[in-house]
Amino acid sequence: MKTQPDANKTLDMILSRLDDMKAEATVTIDLRGKSAFSDYMVVTTGRANRHVGAIAENVTKALKENGAKSIHVEGLPNCDWVLIDSGDVIVHVFRPEVREFYNLERLWTQNPAAAKAI
Repeated sequence: MKTQPDANKTLDMILSRLDDMKAEATVTIDLRGKSAFSDYMVVTTGRANRHVGAIAENVTKALKENGAKSIHVEGLPNCDWVLIDSGDVIVHVFRPEVREFYNLERLWTQNPAAAKAI
């Protein structure tokens, strides 16, 4: 039986999958010490609804293959904004205009430079 991977390994795997799927403008926000519910937040963009859905499904599949037990996914029916909560890492996959509207990076980083662009 696989055990729950640690946050850094999970983050690395997610970032690798996002790169493989040609996700755009990926940003990692370190939440350690800022949030009790997660260690990292990843915000990324897909070019269109179908791309957003494909990215989200690929990341979810990889999480399951790597031993993540309780994965929560929201937003797949519309694919404007898909949230993938794996516990230690939360992934937001947006269409470009939806990402711009919600601007999560600004909400979670006091200094926008603190968000590490990948």
